Amino acid sequence: MEQTHCILIGAPVDSGKRRDGCLMGPDAYRVAGLGEQLTALGHSVEDRGNLIPDTPALPDDPHLHDLPTTVGWTRSLIRAAKEAASDGLPIFLGGDHALSLGSVAGMAEHAAAQGRPLFVLWLDAHSDFNTPQTTESGHLHGTPVAYVTGQPGFDAFPPLAAPVPTDRIAMIGLRSVDPAERAMLAETDIALTDMRAIDEHGIAGPLAAFLDKVQAANGLLHVSLDVDFLDPGIAPAVGTTVPGGATYREAHLVMEMLHDSGCLAGLDLVELNPFLDDRGRTASLMVDLTASLMGRRIFDRPTRSFA
Repeated sequence: MEQTHCILIGAPVDSGKRRDGCLMGPDAYRVAGLGEQLTALGHSVEDRGNLIPDTPALPDDPHLHDLPTTVGWTRSLIRAAKEAASDGLPIFLGGDHALSLGSVAGMAEHAAAQGRPLFVLWLDAHSDFNTPQTTESGHLHGTPVAYVTGQPGFDAFPPLAAPVPTDRIAMIGLRSVDPAERAMLAETDIALTDMRAIDEHGIAGPLAAFLDKVQAANGLLHVSLDVDFLDPGIAPAVGTTVPGGATYREAHLVMEMLHDSGCLAGLDLVELNPFLDDRGRTASLMVDLTASLMGRRIFDRPTRSFA
C-alpha cells in the first residue's frame, strides 16, 4: 500500500451550535489512537496540534449563535487547509461541523491551484445547506455546504476564492433536512442519497457512481464524515442524533470503497462530543473507520472490547 503523509489538524470548534462538548473532540481522537493506527498501516503522521480561531471584530447577530467566532474558525481553517494540502493528506479533527466552512473552502483553493476539480462527499444525517438567513436555529454548523457552493448570505465570511460547483457534491445518509434546505436543494444538482434509498438499493451503488465521476474528472476528493451519519446505537457521542443511520458494515464499506478509489485528498471527522460518549466507543469507531479509509482490510481488523 502506498504510504501517505497524514497531517492531523485539531479544530476544537464549538461555536456552530449551543450545546457544548465538541471542543474536546480532537483530543478524544488522539486518545483513541488515531495517530498510532495510521502509523501501524505504514503511513507517516504529523500532528500540527490544535488551531485557534482568527476572530475578527464583528457585531453579534442576534439570530446567529456566535457568528464572530465561527468566522474566525473559518479564516484559520482556510489557511491551515491550504498549507497542509500542499504537504500531505490533511485530517481535520473536530469539533462541530462548522469547521467544514473553512476546511472545504481551503481544500477547494488548493485544488484550483493544482488545476484540478475538488469533489466533496458529505456523509451526514443533515444536508447542512442552510444559509445565515434560512437557518431557524441560528446554528452555523448547518451551513457549510451552502457556503462552499457560493450561496448568498455569507457576507460576514471570507470571500470564496474557489466555490465548489454543486454537481461535484454528493450527500449520503440523509434523514433530517429542513424545509428551506429541501427547497434550495431541489434547485441544485447535488447527488442526494437518503436512508430510504440506502434501505431499498444499498449504499454501494450511489457511492460507486460518484467515485466514477471523480475519477473521470481526475478530481481531488474531500470527505466530510459526521458522527451522525452513523446510527446512534453504534455512535452515541453526538448532540444531533437521528435514528436510522448507517450501520457498522455500511460505514466500513464506504470507507473501503473510498480507499480503493485512490481519490482522497482531505478528511473531516466532525461532531464528536466525548461528553456524550459511552466509554469512548464512538471515538474508537471513528478511528476504526479512518483506518479502513486508509487501507485496513477486513482480515486485519482487531477484536475490540468495551468491557
